Amino acid sequence: MKTLYLDCQIGAAGDMLTAALLELTDNKEEMIARINALGIPGVEVSYEPSVKCGITGTHMVVRINGEEEESVDHHHDHDHEHHGHENDHEHEHHDHDHHDHDHGHTHHHSGMHDIEHIVMDHMDLPDKVKKDIMAVYGMIAEAESHVHNTAVDQIHFHEVGTMDAVADVTAVCMLMNEIAPDKVIVSPVHVGSGQVHCAHGILPVPAPATAYILRDVPIYGGSIRGELCTPTGAALLKYFADDFGSMPPMQVRAIGYGMGKKDFEAANCVRAMLGEAEDDTGFVYELSCNVDDMTAEQIAFATERFFENGAFEAYTIPIGMKKGRPGTLIRVMCSGADRSRLAACIFKHTSTIGIREVATSRYTLKRTMEELDTSFGKVRRKSVSGYGVSRSKLEYDDLSAIAKERGMSIEEVRRAIESEIG
Repeated sequence: MKTLYLDCQIGAAGDMLTAALLELTDNKEEMIARINALGIPGVEVSYEPSVKCGITGTHMVVRINGEEEESVDHHHDHDHEHHGHENDHEHEHHDHDHHDHDHGHTHHHSGMHDIEHIVMDHMDLPDKVKKDIMAVYGMIAEAESHVHNTAVDQIHFHEVGTMDAVADVTAVCMLMNEIAPDKVIVSPVHVGSGQVHCAHGILPVPAPATAYILRDVPIYGGSIRGELCTPTGAALLKYFADDFGSMPPMQVRAIGYGMGKKDFEAANCVRAMLGEAEDDTGFVYELSCNVDDMTAEQIAFATERFFENGAFEAYTIPIGMKKGRPGTLIRVMCSGADRSRLAACIFKHTSTIGIREVATSRYTLKRTMEELDTSFGKVRRKSVSGYGVSRSKLEYDDLSAIAKERGMSIEEVRRAIESEIG
């Protein structure tokens, strides 16, 4: 399986993701030419080599009306969007330079309708890429709407920050379409720590919009002071990620380093690793709770609700609890995207007051299902393969239905069908 792993140990921003993915392509110049040919108003994109902590990578240069914006990654400049050049990680709680945009060009504000007009009506891109761009922007607008308690259609983006971000989002969406990974896995995201200055005052890191976007995503802080993950970076990661966690076993074919501008004690980069991973590797979450006051019927009912809400597996284990009471361990396995919903489902349908969560990797065989024509009617057969193993099995529900209808045992039905199909 063609797998892309994004290592975000120093967070992520739109231009850093662009640079990292650009390094995975065969022809950087051609891709840059395609981005510039889109005619994003006032924008010209280029790239340059950059070295961080001895590692050479690529830094994106985005010029607005011929001038490179120097760290205008404001939080909520004026009244709305987390604006500006979202790649320099310049928001530190001390010695912060706001860069007041004294560059001699006129600024105004644009809303989602304007962004949609630029993307959908004027960009010569595949429909899928256009939809990806708008979906990412929709996530950013939703976050700003929530933070400011403002309707999405009332959210406005600062012109310079908007065009810069449009370039970043568009470039990443184009590159993802070009690379076309079967699966995207993202590391837990380092968001930074401390505070940032903005037009509204001092805000905590991660900024409110970034924090909102990164709900249900594993994030962490650390000793680096400042904003490491921007709203644009957060939205791109959230949108394209199939899973969040450690890098799976994979044969890496290409590595890209997308560099930020600021220097930290750690290499300020996003690392993209492209290669082949087994179809069977993936990450699951185990949600567990202990109960000692539920009946078997109540637990069975709850288990059915877990499966209805996307659980991969749900099972119980008899345990001993405090005061010598016999109890039940209830465990639900699910994807990262479903775990919040299933946590709510566990609280609703069990008597627990606390849930434990563990992220774990798993190995599975590749599974396929085929429908067979037999003298008994349609019967499904499940086949699995991988790791030198290959086996198949007739679907139990189909065998059971035939056995009931014909007055036969399941084993008789199984043997008859297997002798028929060979």
